[in-house]
Amino acid sequence: MRVMDFTHRLATETDIPAIRMLMDRAIDALQRPFLSPEEIAASRLSMGLDSQLIADRTYFLVEESGRLAGCGGWSRRATLYGGDHSAALRDASLLDPAKDAARIRAMYTDPDFTRRGVGRLVLRLCEAVVRQAGFARAEMMATLAGEPLYLACGYAAIERVMKLSAEGPPVPGVRMGKSLT
Repeated sequence: MRVMDFTHRLATETDIPAIRMLMDRAIDALQRPFLSPEEIAASRLSMGLDSQLIADRTYFLVEESGRLAGCGGWSRRATLYGGDHSAALRDASLLDPAKDAARIRAMYTDPDFTRRGVGRLVLRLCEAVVRQAGFARAEMMATLAGEPLYLACGYAAIERVMKLSAEGPPVPGVRMGKSLT
């Protein structure tokens, strides 16, 4: 395996089409070992890009030679998961760093770049900024495909959930958290 030369930067609104394409590829390919085709289709109703993260300047892109390899971010808002299309899941109220956990959000790796450190890099970037913002903990809603990475990076399962969908079967998820102190 060759060593990748990754760069990273904050996403801008002009990156949205490329981010959405990466997310579609990742959902299709990386969820397949864990979810049925019906569950994958239902998961799309709660997964995807929350453009508030881009507006808040808390969403990172990881690239290799100009190609988007992965993305993910963090939030000081109450929303735990969900994209622009899942308004019922979103809560834009601000969290209190003294008592609340920051949110790790919308992490995706292009299937061509899995197991090459992209997810770990995004987590490191997010955790560093989360600490600077005064948060002592981070939480996320993980997919079953992402759970092994997050466990390896020190996150622990808080609860297992079945995310209900108006269309299709419920989709399993894992709420996870980590102390950053």
